[in-house]
Amino acid sequence: MRVCRRLYEAGLIAGQDGNVSVRVGRARLVMTPAGVAKVDVRARDLVELDLDGKPSGVRGRLPASSEARVHLAAYRARPDVRAVVHAHPPVATGFAVAGEVPGHDALAELMYGAGRVPIVPYEKPGTRALAERVAASLLEHDVVLLENHGAVAVGRTLPEAHQRMESLEHAARILLAARLVKGSIFR
Repeated sequence: MRVCRRLYEAGLIAGQDGNVSVRVGRARLVMTPAGVAKVDVRARDLVELDLDGKPSGVRGRLPASSEARVHLAAYRARPDVRAVVHAHPPVATGFAVAGEVPGHDALAELMYGAGRVPIVPYEKPGTRALAERVAASLLEHDVVLLENHGAVAVGRTLPEAHQRMESLEHAARILLAARLVKGSIFR
């Protein structure tokens, strides 16, 4: 999957971190498997699920990602969503660990690329509680930061969800650089 490779090459995921899914039809999706480095994922590795999380048995020998609940909840909450990307963009995640959101007002690119980005309060990864919190936030947002756990971006297409994730991290890097420059002792 080209998007998995792009996420890896951009440093938005490492190893088996993150996961990607795409809706295929009204009630089915394919997603990356658990325990596989996303840079190595091939089309034959994708797991097909229904919207209740049951494997179709048609695609994939491995179990679905541990964050399947988040993806499923996003699709159930937002019928317009056709793709979900969960990654761990380092600088954007750093903002979330610090309890801050990258300020969308400072950068038009973030507002147009991702919109307002809230922080979803911490819940243990892979849990129903996390999926419910993410789904509730996605009702009003296309990108959310997960407290101490990365970010989720959704879109009408996989390229759109991926681009929103990249926009989030790019904006976070710019805002961090601005903070460093503003506080610089070299002025």
